[in-house]
Amino acid sequence: MNMRSLTCSAALAGVLMISQGALAQRPARAPAGPPPTAEKAALIDLTGYWVAVVDQDWAWRMITPPKGNFLGGVQLNPAGRRIANEFDPALYGGADYQTSGIIDCRAYGAGGLMRMPTRLHITWDNPNALKIQTDWGEQTRLLHFIPNQPYEDAQLPLMIQAQATGTNHGPPSPQGYSVALWEQPYEFSVQAFRRGPANGFGPFLGGAVQANQAPGGALAVVTTDLAPGWLRRNGAPYGAQARMVEHYQTFQDPTGANWFDVTTEIIDEEYLNGPDLTSADFMQEPDGSKWAPHPCKQVARE
Repeated sequence: MNMRSLTCSAALAGVLMISQGALAQRPARAPAGPPPTAEKAALIDLTGYWVAVVDQDWAWRMITPPKGNFLGGVQLNPAGRRIANEFDPALYGGADYQTSGIIDCRAYGAGGLMRMPTRLHITWDNPNALKIQTDWGEQTRLLHFIPNQPYEDAQLPLMIQAQATGTNHGPPSPQGYSVALWEQPYEFSVQAFRRGPANGFGPFLGGAVQANQAPGGALAVVTTDLAPGWLRRNGAPYGAQARMVEHYQTFQDPTGANWFDVTTEIIDEEYLNGPDLTSADFMQEPDGSKWAPHPCKQVARE
């Protein structure tokens, strides 16, 4: 084996050691004591008035898509298509149903709510529950936080389990029951070292990775206990067993305006062939002067 091959092999071993170090060295946990409320521990500020900025999928979000048109990512299985084809334009304005503004309340269920052209008013309902209200559809969501619990991918089952336990969730509802966690980002610093025999032959690389909390953050939400709803206002359905996972992030544009983006994943084996993935952007408004409540249409269920 020549020197170049030996050096490359040693470097690879060092990378593996560093990777293992990253797994072994977790950030130090906060000292014992009363956990902070979600409001005090907030990593981003979502409170205030916000307006949806429809910068993608305009034809499916600003107007009612034609009956039977589910282009753009909704993966309905045969059962889902059967339900969607029951949409009756006569109930929503007849020939003008696409632009009438008469919208079924099922389109404002949690699964489709953040994609609607609406305004939001976000406040703290209590120190561990964030409240989201909409003017169009007149809906209210509550995001219930797990106190002092940082987010990791492995904790999504924990969030779902937290929803499944207890008896105070009540019956399924359009907005379901949501559990939330702040997502804390981390910065990783590598402390590497080299050592070897005195003759300098056969260098050995090793190191350790230290994870430190980084500025910023995001919000993760898992929602279950949903009543059947629509992914689009022309009847594309999700069912009562659907689960929703969301991630909220805030940012500023070059003008200094505040925004947040929410990505949404709907998992529903009853009506979908695969996850429904969407995103939506909201810009903050100075006050509620443009808030305009607009009811949705309650259509009798069979």
